[in-house]
Amino acid sequence: MATVFWDSRGMILLDILPKGESVNSDRYCETLDRLIHAVRRKRPGLLHSGIVLQHDNATPHTAKGTKEWLEHYRWDIIPHPAHNPDLAPSDFHLFGSLKRHLGGKKFEDEDKLIGEVRD
Repeated sequence: MATVFWDSRGMILLDILPKGESVNSDRYCETLDRLIHAVRRKRPGLLHSGIVLQHDNATPHTAKGTKEWLEHYRWDIIPHPAHNPDLAPSDFHLFGSLKRHLGGKKFEDEDKLIGEVRD
């Protein structure tokens, strides 16, 4: 499973969950820690102007530990209403772009696919 963080300029972080692992609050907070490092590298200054994050209402995103992490770093969350009939921004912007980039290509293994997505 992949978790993708992106903005209007492109992908900031692609975090791949190892096979056999599942996402819980601790694992999601570790991913958010990696996101901080990726933002510092790819979008210098963005951490000072503030991060606005949209994620769904999955348990790892709404758990107490995750909420405490987000409050500690003062990140704002855009509400994602349950059963919202509208497309999520990732469905509209990210996946279409990814489909165009990967369309028609074949990959020998998962690592090659991940490398292509990261590029």
